[in-house]
Amino acid sequence: MDKTGPLMLTKTRRPKYLNVLKIYLPVTGVASILHRISGVLLFLSIPFLIYALSLSLRSPESFAQVTSFFDNMFMRAFSLILLYSLAHHFFAGIRFLLLDLDVGIDLKTARASALGVILAGLLVFVLAVVGVLL
Repeated sequence: MDKTGPLMLTKTRRPKYLNVLKIYLPVTGVASILHRISGVLLFLSIPFLIYALSLSLRSPESFAQVTSFFDNMFMRAFSLILLYSLAHHFFAGIRFLLLDLDVGIDLKTARASALGVILAGLLVFVLAVVGVLL
């Protein structure tokens, strides 16, 4: 059927392209997306962390090997990213559990708790960076 048929009677106002960088996302949405991303990062890091733990428990030499592996700056950055992911996922998980119990469900409280989750994760990250650099 041509474009002037019965299905095209009204003109849609949909955008021709979707620029994800120009979409305004509220702080609650940012907290939710970061919760999902941190969960995926934590899940994907489980095999590596289990291997590092098992290797470090074999012998003193293998412990030294794991320690020297984590002395690399890239691995320190990876560890800090995982620490931020863990902190954010923990705080956001508590927030979502409270939301499931209808605690903090109104808009103002939900925005404040989402901002609190993001700031708490960043605070843990900053404290870890200061501890790693000292």
